[in-house]
Amino acid sequence: MASVFTRIIDRDLPGYIVAETDRHIAFLDVRPMVEGHTLCVPKREVDYYYDLTDDELTELTLFTKRVASGLKAAVDCQRIANGVLGLEVPHVHVHLVPVSTTSDFRFGKVIEVPAARMQELRDTIAAAIPPA
Repeated sequence: MASVFTRIIDRDLPGYIVAETDRHIAFLDVRPMVEGHTLCVPKREVDYYYDLTDDELTELTLFTKRVASGLKAAVDCQRIANGVLGLEVPHVHVHLVPVSTTSDFRFGKVIEVPAARMQELRDTIAAAIPPA
C-alpha cells in the first residue's frame, strides 16, 4: 500500500507543495510544530533514511538545503532546524522547522494552522526557494 506521502506525490491526496523536482518533493506538514514546518521527501518510497543509496542521500540533502534556504527567507526565525525520526510515516522524510527557541522543535507538539494561512505560507515559501 502506498504511503500517505506517495499519495501526495501522485496527487491522490492534496498537499501544500512548496518545491518539486523529478526526484523530490517538499510540502508543508499538516500537523506542524510551528508555522512553516516543511517535509522534504524523496519520490521513491523508501521506509528508512539509512536505506537510501549514497547518491540518493546526497541528492536529498542538497534538495533539503535549497528548501531550507527559501524557508528561512520566508518565515521569521533564527534558524531552520532539521530532523529525521522516521516512525510517523513509513517513507523517508526530513523535517525542516523554523526555530527561534529550542522549544520550537519538539516531536509530538502540534499547532493548528488554518487552511488559508497554510496556502499563504505555501505561496510565500515557494516563491523564496532558489531555483535548482
